[in-house]
Amino acid sequence: MKVVIIMGSKGDLEWSKKIAETLKNFNVECVLRVASAHKVPLKVLEIIKEYEKEDVVFITVAGRSNALSGFVDANTLRPVIACPPYGDKFAGVDIFSTLRMPSGVAPLTVLEPEQAALAACKILALKYKELSEKIENYQKEKKKELERDDEEVRKWVV
Repeated sequence: MKVVIIMGSKGDLEWSKKIAETLKNFNVECVLRVASAHKVPLKVLEIIKEYEKEDVVFITVAGRSNALSGFVDANTLRPVIACPPYGDKFAGVDIFSTLRMPSGVAPLTVLEPEQAALAACKILALKYKELSEKIENYQKEKKKELERDDEEVRKWVV
């Protein structure tokens, strides 16, 4: 079981590292690669072919004009999760290049790195039951955090 993160450029590395760190917490192998669907589409195809025979989920990280997510999805039967980095530049409207895909192309879009990693783990957990237990423990811990936070704020008097 593996997650392959394909970045559109090395500039996406910090965003991708956040995904990789979460995957590491679930003990899911992660591979980081760089290839642009605009600039080196044949390399993207080579990367897909290299890994798609395995139990793999692809996560694509590309902003601006995100052709990478749709390109990867259109060329594999494996799940693809688009996790585009976003910022204030262009008021965030470049996210639309990730949200609007042509017919027959369906990468999932998850905007936060931690959640993209969690989505990939849930997909892999359909086959790897030991991963389901880790996800369940993760969710329980998140719920405990909220309970602790609730107790803390209840002490505040307004």
